Amino acid sequence: MPRTLDILLVEDNPNDVELALYVFRRNGIADRVRVVRDGEEALEFLQCRGNFAGRFRSEGPAIILLDLKLPRVDGFQFLQRMRSDERLRTIPVIILSTSNEPSDIIRSYALGANSYIVKPVEFERFVDAVRSIVQYWLTLNQIPDVR
Repeated sequence: MPRTLDILLVEDNPNDVELALYVFRRNGIADRVRVVRDGEEALEFLQCRGNFAGRFRSEGPAIILLDLKLPRVDGFQFLQRMRSDERLRTIPVIILSTSNEPSDIIRSYALGANSYIVKPVEFERFVDAVRSIVQYWLTLNQIPDVR
């Protein structure tokens, strides 16, 4: 049976990817994280097409951490397309963005985001934020198994 993927990290900033992976390593789950760099690659991954055509849907992810400002397909477009796919719409999406613009927050929730977190600039606050996300969404939250 394929190993379950817990987190799909959709992030194009290499520094933010490294910080998040650092937290995942400290929590013993780095090997259950997949990083993609834009919304189009994330959709290909979730829909098992393109470079991910051989992937099994049963491999996850349990949650998606999504940046909004992405190349090719941005976070808003990704959310809209993902939520329109019956097979994907129940996967929790946590926005992790530098934007604290009220319009971005409202639009994210309107498109189906489950949570919106503004990325802290300070290292320790960023580490704490990602650790809290992992603890809540992978430990406490009940996720439907619709695979």
